[in-house]
Amino acid sequence: MLWLVGPVGMGIFLGLLMGFAFQPLYERALTHWRPPVAALATIAASIAMVVVTLGGLAWLLIHDGTALGRELLASLGSGGTARSALASVGRVTSRVGISTDDLTARLRELSEGAVTRAAALAESIASTTGKALLGWFFAVLTMYTFFSRADEITTVAEQALPLRPEYTRKLFGEFRSVGRQTLVGTVGSGLMQGLLATIGYWIAGLPRPLFFGAATAVLSLVPGVGTMLVWVPAGAVLIALGHAGRGIFVLAWCTLIVTLLNDYVIRPRLLGREGGLPPLAMFAALFGGAETMGLKGLIVGPVVMSLAFAVLRLYADEARQRRAPATE
Repeated sequence: MLWLVGPVGMGIFLGLLMGFAFQPLYERALTHWRPPVAALATIAASIAMVVVTLGGLAWLLIHDGTALGRELLASLGSGGTARSALASVGRVTSRVGISTDDLTARLRELSEGAVTRAAALAESIASTTGKALLGWFFAVLTMYTFFSRADEITTVAEQALPLRPEYTRKLFGEFRSVGRQTLVGTVGSGLMQGLLATIGYWIAGLPRPLFFGAATAVLSLVPGVGTMLVWVPAGAVLIALGHAGRGIFVLAWCTLIVTLLNDYVIRPRLLGREGGLPPLAMFAALFGGAETMGLKGLIVGPVVMSLAFAVLRLYADEARQRRAPATE
């Protein structure tokens, strides 16, 4: 069965996670429509949200990234603003053997590479393969099955799996919890970080703030230092170009609003009282999943690691219960 399901397994897996994430919306729809209609309405709304969000981020990264690269290339020409700024920086770096021409050549190379990669990404998205569409089709089918037959699936799993029924229920509860945490907590807080960062970039006068905001949202998937890969260089470049006030504002805004507000206010509200993995385990799950499965490992890795921790907790609880009579 696993061998047969393998080609569309990721679509089924994503459908389950989306079912967990949008279950509250389905339960609200049930108060107005019959179950089949409520399920179809929830699926349509969730697919629209996903397509608009992913499509918007992709468009911003490609369109504004390409424009930003071309603007930077133009400003590196004679009399350009970037050229004069590099001349100021070059007077400092020349003391360690890095001339202004070296800096200009390196920056030009990076800008040309960014434009080329943005164009390649646009072509890749435009030529979406049938396998990806098939995966989305199975995700929709999985969501509909989950909404319409969730209780029946749980009952059959309790009867069929070689575990105690209470263990099966706990594992299903853990799977539901981590599914919501992965999509609602990680993706939702990432989008909020991107929005808050965009506001700060716009106030500071950073060129193409929507592009840098989209990059902040995407890199927020990397735990710990993800968003810092965008706003720390942005603030440092503004300071290096002589805009110390604007650069310090970007660093302060992103530290207080994008990072601390998200970690202590936004993310806890999205996740409620649900806990998460220890930081070390989360790092291992994200980077290990990305190494073994590519981008989809950023989603699969934390879920598998969370289920593994759930199994260990069940084993530890049973071991304590066994030892309890012996110590009495």
